[in-house]
Amino acid sequence: MTQQNTPDNDATNLADPNTDQSRQGSASQQLPREHHQHHHEHHHDHSHLDDTALRVRSLETLLTQKGYIEPEALNVLIDTYENKVGPRNGAKVIAKAWTNDRYRQWLLSDATAAIASLDFSGRQGEHMVVVENTAQVHNMVVCTLCSCYPWPVLGLPPTWYKSAPYRSRVVIDPASVLAEFGVTLEPHKKITVWDSTAEVRYLVLPERPANSEHLTEEQLAALVTRDAMIGTGLPLDSSLVSL
Repeated sequence: MTQQNTPDNDATNLADPNTDQSRQGSASQQLPREHHQHHHEHHHDHSHLDDTALRVRSLETLLTQKGYIEPEALNVLIDTYENKVGPRNGAKVIAKAWTNDRYRQWLLSDATAAIASLDFSGRQGEHMVVVENTAQVHNMVVCTLCSCYPWPVLGLPPTWYKSAPYRSRVVIDPASVLAEFGVTLEPHKKITVWDSTAEVRYLVLPERPANSEHLTEEQLAALVTRDAMIGTGLPLDSSLVSL
C-alpha cells in the first residue's frame, strides 16, 4: 500500500557527496530502474551558475542594507511562488485531466497545447511533456545538469530540486529518495526517472486518489501537491476535502 507522510516535504537528508554521478554514469544502469536520458545539450553556461548565485546574493545583501527590501518579506514572497501560486496552476491542469478524459488524452499527446489552453504558458514552459503515473509505473522528474523546471505550472523550483544530491541520487536510487520524502511504493511498481532539459520540461500526472469520484474539479485540485507533480510525493487523501 502506498504511503505518504507529508505532501510537500523538503527532504533534508539528501546530501551524500559520494553519490554524485554524471548522467552517463554506469551506476544508474546497475539498478532495475528506468532513467530517460537526453543527449541534447542544455543551453546553459553551467560554469557560471555559482557566479550568478553569488551575484544575486550580493545584490540582495546590498538592497537589504540600503533598506529597500525586507528579508522576511522576500522569503514570504519566494515561498508563495514556490509552494502556493505556481503549483496551483499545475494542480488545475491535473484536476481537469482527472475529470475530463478527452483533456487527459490531449495532455498526454500534446502537453504544451493542452496546458496553454488553460492560459498557463510562457518562459520555461515552451515545450511540456506530461508523464502519467499508473498502477504499474511511478514517474519522477529531475534535471541532472542544473535546475530546468516548468515555471508556468509549478512556480519556482524548491531548493532540494536544485541540489546536487537530489540530481545525482534520484537517478541512481530513486526508491531511497522517495523514502526520504515519506513515500513507499508497492514492490512491483517500476520507477521511471525523466531528465528535464532546456528543450523539454516534464510534469507528472499522478494517479487520482481513491474514493474521489464525488469531488468537484476544484476540490480535486486541492488534493494535488507540488511534489506529486514532480514525482517525489503523492496527492492528498480524498477524505481531507471538506464537503
